[in-house]
Amino acid sequence: MRLPAASAALATLLVALPAAAQTVTPKVIAYVTGRADLSRIGATKLTHVNYAFAKIGQGGEATLQAPASASHLAQLQALKARNPRLKLILSIGGWGADGFSDAALTPDSRDRFAKSVATLVREFALDGIDLDWEYPGQPGPGIKYRAEDKENFTLLLQAVRRELDALSEARKRVGDDRYTLSIASASGEYFAHTEMDRLHPYLDWVNIMSYDMYGSYTPTTGHHTALHCPATDQAVPCAESMVAEHLRAGIPLSKLVVGAAFFGKSWTGVRPEQGGIRQPWEKYGTEIAYSALLSDFVGQHDFVRRWDGEAKAPSLWGPSSRTFVSYDDPESLRAKAAFVRSRGLGGIMYWEHSHDPDEILLDAIVEGLSARP
Repeated sequence: MRLPAASAALATLLVALPAAAQTVTPKVIAYVTGRADLSRIGATKLTHVNYAFAKIGQGGEATLQAPASASHLAQLQALKARNPRLKLILSIGGWGADGFSDAALTPDSRDRFAKSVATLVREFALDGIDLDWEYPGQPGPGIKYRAEDKENFTLLLQAVRRELDALSEARKRVGDDRYTLSIASASGEYFAHTEMDRLHPYLDWVNIMSYDMYGSYTPTTGHHTALHCPATDQAVPCAESMVAEHLRAGIPLSKLVVGAAFFGKSWTGVRPEQGGIRQPWEKYGTEIAYSALLSDFVGQHDFVRRWDGEAKAPSLWGPSSRTFVSYDDPESLRAKAAFVRSRGLGGIMYWEHSHDPDEILLDAIVEGLSARP
């Protein structure tokens, strides 16, 4: 995400809320791309797979543009032999994906897009649709955007919901078997350019992208996927403050799914104070898959793991290279799972599965969500 900070008041909202008993089965949602070894996915550990991504074509219709996408979806369908309750969802969009503003612009364009979505659901025997528009009303890497996106996004979701409900009725899919509609959401400016208080009734749940808080776009290092906002870092969002912002929009607890990062972020040329946390940097590195973190960083060279008990987030500091790394690990994910259970939230999603082929992080999520409160 590329968003300004949320207010400190939001960060403390959840603290005042009493712990809630878990009344729903927490979702475990994997975003899966073609980079993953699809046959190795631990299907019994998941409730949903979000296959990423379909795109929007020149005509404003949702389409599978990657040649291998149909084959990937067939392989993911095969996972249901191991877990018949697994739901397969097609995610449309992603960072840098254009076409949403045009598709949402008019009644005709919204109808065309919604019907194309229903066609994909029928053709590939999907269980739902996830829309990942990054972001309505905001500039991105070459994407078109308009001020009208704010209202049009709500209308687009309404149109897709109508088509999916009609398809559910026609196929007699009822209850938890109805076709689902979800979105990937953010915070701060995202709320300024969407009608979250009006659009959520059309959604089954919201996947909160509670990661990417720090990166090449921030002047200092920091925990890019912290659970709690530290007292010294209240200006930058965290999972807790993002959940609070969604609650302020009236979205039910059970519809909120917290995001986890299966990748780390690194900075070099970092000032050494405080183990590199919240320090200026000279060069931003590439995002690092968790599997690469284990093989090349954790316990390697002079990297030292540090644990922030306030943020519930780990980091790595390499003094010789002056490199700081922020990431999620099993300890932070068990903390996120405990937070989800204690607050009665909808579950955890993660980006993305190929970064953790041995499912070390996934196992921590499942363990944490299965633990007794």
